Amino acid sequence: MLALFKTKSLLDEQEQQWLIDTFIWAAENFDSEFFLNNTQLILPNHQFFPDSVSSIEEMADKVFQRVVDYAGMSAWPINLVKPQQLQPQVFPHFAFSNELRGENSQLIVAPPHQVNVSFNPNQINQPQDLVASFAGTLATIMIHHVGILPPGGKALLPQASDVLACYFGFGVMMSNTVYQFKGGCGSCYNPYANREAALSESQTLFMHALVSHFKGDKHSKKYLKPHLRGQFKKAQREIKALINNSPHPVLLALDDKKAG
Repeated sequence: MLALFKTKSLLDEQEQQWLIDTFIWAAENFDSEFFLNNTQLILPNHQFFPDSVSSIEEMADKVFQRVVDYAGMSAWPINLVKPQQLQPQVFPHFAFSNELRGENSQLIVAPPHQVNVSFNPNQINQPQDLVASFAGTLATIMIHHVGILPPGGKALLPQASDVLACYFGFGVMMSNTVYQFKGGCGSCYNPYANREAALSESQTLFMHALVSHFKGDKHSKKYLKPHLRGQFKKAQREIKALINNSPHPVLLALDDKKAG
């Protein structure tokens, strides 16, 4: 009888295990030292995005440069172009001498051309979508460069890119932009501004909560959309119990070194 009142987990066991395995894949292949020492949880506020802009192009450029910097990818040969300038391209070969990310990241094999990326002009009025889309693009580029497939293989690359964007610290905005409500004003809703999310809200929140755990986060919850905060708290509780009982050496090592 008591089982009738048992609290349902945020995710089923298979979903949860894939997200944990993919987080471990991220830690093993995408510079865990930078994650521990430098990654911040990026919030949609003036502290992280203080720039004043006067045009769509300037806003896109300023936001892109901030996202690149927070991801630790300033040394990467990536160039933002206007949407009409984006052409099909072959991914170039390049290499780094030390870390993939951060101040010590040094490009030693320069590519014949930069990796061009662009932006969705419809997202200018939905800046969280713009930030999350840029973060997902950078994650995809990094996965392509490293060349190590995530758990589940090539078919799950879009989901792995969302995981990696959360690992970069963009989990708040990734969670907030999985789904956009139409609201009370139909004319204000622009479906073309929404980013293409590969993870569900609950999956993205779980991943953000996992990153939050290792970063000693105490502030990001208030920046989540109100209807997401309960799920986030639930994910936090589940993750704390999961880490306490985990035998995995990567999780245990990260937990031992975590902030806060």
